[in-house]
Amino acid sequence: MNFIGIISYTGIFVFAITGALKARTHKMDVFGAAVLAFATAYGGGTIRDLLIGVRPVNWVNDYLALGLVVGAVIIVSLFNSNMAKFRRTIFFTDAIGLGMFTAAGIETSIAHGINDGYAIIMGVISATFGGLIADMISNTVPDLLKRGELYATACLAGGIIYIGTQNLGVGHNAGLFICVVVIVAIRIISKWKRLKLPEI
Repeated sequence: MNFIGIISYTGIFVFAITGALKARTHKMDVFGAAVLAFATAYGGGTIRDLLIGVRPVNWVNDYLALGLVVGAVIIVSLFNSNMAKFRRTIFFTDAIGLGMFTAAGIETSIAHGINDGYAIIMGVISATFGGLIADMISNTVPDLLKRGELYATACLAGGIIYIGTQNLGVGHNAGLFICVVVIVAIRIISKWKRLKLPEI
């Protein structure tokens, strides 16, 4: 497994945990948790693959990916106490997942002939649309659309910087690392400083 594969599977696991936690918030059963975990982990990548014409989509025939989703649901089911602390941990792991999925989405898009500008957009979709789908399933206002700390904007900034590093000849793995760090930093700082986009 190469470095981008490690990034992708780590992001899948992190987002599956986030989806399972969301199911717990809405008092869903195990099946509901599995649905939200799967939607959060794979929704963005599925939409990206459909848009750029990848067949089959990324999760088909991937038993490791399915196992990560099942494992995430089981882990969340074991944490019945101190959920406030667990949620704080998920904020940071979710931020890391955003960075990983943005980078992986850009890499996948470029590998299938998408130009740099649209590859960045596909990276943002990969990172954020899974959560959007999960929120729609659970009948809540999507986090992506809420007025609050920077979310998709962090992915956009990280994606632009990643493409910039590659055009400047920075090493591939180093560029991926910088992308993730930038996105995590923006997420944490925006939460801490209550930074947000201007209202219309």
